[in-house]
Amino acid sequence: MTRRRKAAGAFAVSAAGVLFALGAAAPAHAAGYRYWSFWESDAGKWTYATQGPATARPADGDAIGFRFALSEDSADATRPTAAPDFAAVCADVEKAPGTKRIAVVVDYGTAKDAPAGEAPPKDSPTTACARVDANGTAADALAAVAEPLRYDSSAMLCGIAGYPARGCGEAVADGPAPTASAAPKPAAGDQDGGGPSAGLLVGGGAVLALGAAAVWKSRRRA
Repeated sequence: MTRRRKAAGAFAVSAAGVLFALGAAAPAHAAGYRYWSFWESDAGKWTYATQGPATARPADGDAIGFRFALSEDSADATRPTAAPDFAAVCADVEKAPGTKRIAVVVDYGTAKDAPAGEAPPKDSPTTACARVDANGTAADALAAVAEPLRYDSSAMLCGIAGYPARGCGEAVADGPAPTASAAPKPAAGDQDGGGPSAGLLVGGGAVLALGAAAVWKSRRRA
């Protein structure tokens, strides 16, 4: 065996080891993730937000929603139970120069979704009309009506109005393993709750493919 063939073989074995390590890092039997999902209004219905509240800038007359629940992924995320009804929520709030009004719905979820030792507020869901600066974000609107807010070091939204008091997007190890797309895209920091990201898995697959190509080329030259 030539040096070139030995190197190619070692490269492929190393790549396979990387993929095995990534697979082993994924949480086994995770039922889902317990986190605050972020929603935007679209034609009177809730749609899962494509960006976090720290960067989303709703317009005057928009509604935003937050729901705490145990969800497998963004496609499985539970919507707020109150409708995105700006007219009803902000009926008594007039627009002031240089500001905008945003209807905010906060749904604390159900008891079965609550972390151990905690329970959602009894007045859930709550609605409020936030008046913020004309350039304000969804996070500004939420802070105006539902403090205190709690974020982690990566700016992921962890708690609204003090709920829950602990935890932040953690994986719940109970039930069948989720699919490869199970890592949710939660609000604010949009950080996943655990396990390798899709980018790492794709990157690992590319490494393995390169290793296989190197072996094939070395065999052609031998």
